[in-house]
Amino acid sequence: MHQVVKLYERCLIACANYPEYWIRYILCMEATGSMDLADNALTRATQVFVKKSPEIHLFAARFRDQHGDIPGARTAYQLLHTEISPGLLEAIIKHANMEHRLGNLEDACCLYKQAIAIEKGKEYSPTLPLLFAQYSRFLYLDCPCYSDDYVPYLLSQVNAIMAELSRLLGSGKVEKAREILEQALEIVQFSKLLLEALIHLESIQSHPKRIDYIDTLVERFIVPNIDYPNAASITEKEDLSSIFLEFLDLFGDAQSIKKAGDRHTKLFLHHKSTSESKKRHAEDFLASDNSKLPKSVDATSAPSVMGVYPNAPNQWPAGYGLQPQAWPQGQQWNPSYTQQQVMVYNLKLGPKDSNGIPAIPNSRYFVFR
Repeated sequence: MHQVVKLYERCLIACANYPEYWIRYILCMEATGSMDLADNALTRATQVFVKKSPEIHLFAARFRDQHGDIPGARTAYQLLHTEISPGLLEAIIKHANMEHRLGNLEDACCLYKQAIAIEKGKEYSPTLPLLFAQYSRFLYLDCPCYSDDYVPYLLSQVNAIMAELSRLLGSGKVEKAREILEQALEIVQFSKLLLEALIHLESIQSHPKRIDYIDTLVERFIVPNIDYPNAASITEKEDLSSIFLEFLDLFGDAQSIKKAGDRHTKLFLHHKSTSESKKRHAEDFLASDNSKLPKSVDATSAPSVMGVYPNAPNQWPAGYGLQPQAWPQGQQWNPSYTQQQVMVYNLKLGPKDSNGIPAIPNSRYFVFR
């Protein structure tokens, strides 16, 4: 155990600014029963190293909720709402769902009301439509705030939807719908569509939720098993697992949420990291390839040897390098240069062979004595 802690601490020397490493460290300490070390790491992450990261505070709220520290979870959510990331939809939904699970329905409704009021005060808010949609769904599912006059047109729409669904899913019809879905699942055991329909049916009816039953079906669908071969893609499995996590977040308890969340992380976090790694590798490969492409040379902007040294004769054969420039009109050869100096000059500037030794150009330019 000491070696594991030492390894994580050494890793965090270089990766202290990445929330995912702190989360892995905390979960590892939790799995081994070292809650003191887990709390210590969580405190360092949220108060020092990644204190501005919404991800670590969302994790801290859920972690404290799962371990019964409700005041600590509320504090983490309030910090998100007020300082870290005001208007963050995920924080609002998770906080409201936690209060709903605890039986504080009025507090859950107030969270949505406050968030909607803040977003309505902004000139443009892409979050506002999502908040309205989520709040209406929340009101229909389990919140007794229908007598409130807040957002009248929203509540009228919700009441209309609820009345229609109540007519279609009256007493007896819910059990019939369940029976049909169960029979279909016996015939088509691994159908994402049918499992989604079952989760949706459980969420909209007022009977006790069959969480354990659905959990068994979802686990059979997403977990590889030779006894239950499944042709569903990894994307379909991850989508269904995410839908089930949303269902549990509203209707489950802390332990069922933790169980499903750990399973989701174990099955799909590595797949997501691998996909991102492959994408980064491909981008780096393309960037390195582009850097190796030959760059075009503009003859008008590139300086020539004759332009830099106008007094030197051109010893390059035709077609080698840039073409020689014409002698400026009226400029004469400087007779002070001896032929030996010209030879040395040309050897310095001329082409070289593979060993770096100057290659002797056309001998008509040199006089050997």
